[in-house]
Amino acid sequence: MFSADHDRTLEVLDEEECRRLLGTAVIGRLALTERALPTIHPVHFVVAGDRLVIPTRMGSKAAFASRGAVVAFEADDFDPAGRVGWNVTVIGPSRVVVDPAEIAVLDGLGVRAWAPSEQPCYITVQLSLVQGRRITVTAHGSHAGPEVLLAGSSE
Repeated sequence: MFSADHDRTLEVLDEEECRRLLGTAVIGRLALTERALPTIHPVHFVVAGDRLVIPTRMGSKAAFASRGAVVAFEADDFDPAGRVGWNVTVIGPSRVVVDPAEIAVLDGLGVRAWAPSEQPCYITVQLSLVQGRRITVTAHGSHAGPEVLLAGSSE
């Protein structure tokens, strides 16, 4: 069921809430440049301190394109019927981790890549710019679904 626009509220989220919401997301999207064109890769991830940790494999397009580049990352959750949800975006420099000792430490975080690999590695993204928004239904709205922001909605 759709909510009338006057029954919805847009909230700009602080960094603490953005980090909390990132911890609840199952999947995110890594946006980077490949052959001078923008591309987006769905990825598993975890927040570890001041960086995102994304498992991948050596030789992957994401690993190749992420070597030192500034990348964007987005995660969200939404209810399309209620038109509510949240969206968090991270922008920061990336680094590909290939050192076996560092990989062993990151393996301990428990996040796994989409595809199995004989040559695992990780992409880390510094949480340099973290921003988010949430659209919810106001108390007098008729939707009782989760509090979540439609990706790409405008203010």
